[in-house]
Amino acid sequence: MEGPFYHGTRSALEVGAELVPGRGSNFHQGRVSNHLYFSALVETAVWGAELAAALAGGDSRGRIYLVQPVGPFEDDPNVTNKRFPGNPTQSFRTRHPLRVVAELESWQGHPPDVLQAMLDHLARLREQGLDVIDD
Repeated sequence: MEGPFYHGTRSALEVGAELVPGRGSNFHQGRVSNHLYFSALVETAVWGAELAAALAGGDSRGRIYLVQPVGPFEDDPNVTNKRFPGNPTQSFRTRHPLRVVAELESWQGHPPDVLQAMLDHLARLREQGLDVIDD
């Protein structure tokens, strides 16, 4: 299945539903996100879904949806040229809705030790005040 993909911890969404910005962030509790973030790569969406679920404290692994942007979008400045040259993660953001086309129900997550290493890395960034999201 080709993207773009949106990841999150929400309950199941119906085909045709529209995701809109202005909801709580998956990555910073108590913060409202001005954009919707999505990726053209399944691997990037898997990371997003797993991290969002783990940071939410639930035992779910998150969800991944195939989406269709309704309006313009741009490279995600949080990873593009800030952490990685170019946009190898194919990460984007928009202030416009994303329409759900399908749910990607079968996807392979990361081994628990790899996921924990990433969570530990994010915790270190947060402790150092370096987990800033340009939203």
